[in-house]
Amino acid sequence: MNQALGIFEIRSKVGAIVAADAMVKAADVTIADFNLVGSGVISVMVEGEVAAVNAAIESAKMSVGNMAEIISINVIARPHDEVSKILK
Repeated sequence: MNQALGIFEIRSKVGAIVAADAMVKAADVTIADFNLVGSGVISVMVEGEVAAVNAAIESAKMSVGNMAEIISINVIARPHDEVSKILK
């Protein structure tokens, strides 16, 4: 995995869909995973170039606004190759 990985967790399915839409529209990223974590928490993972992933995550944060509770936001610039095994 040569690309950056962005992780956006939110407590709302609608909020997660809005965030995912904002991320792919804002930057050249692809959705790597859309996962129901539990208790209403949804995790959306995107991958792409570091700058694109950062822009996508910021766009998601701005688009969701006060719609729902953002649980966690993280960008891993250069994840180890072993991390890609988790996503498959």
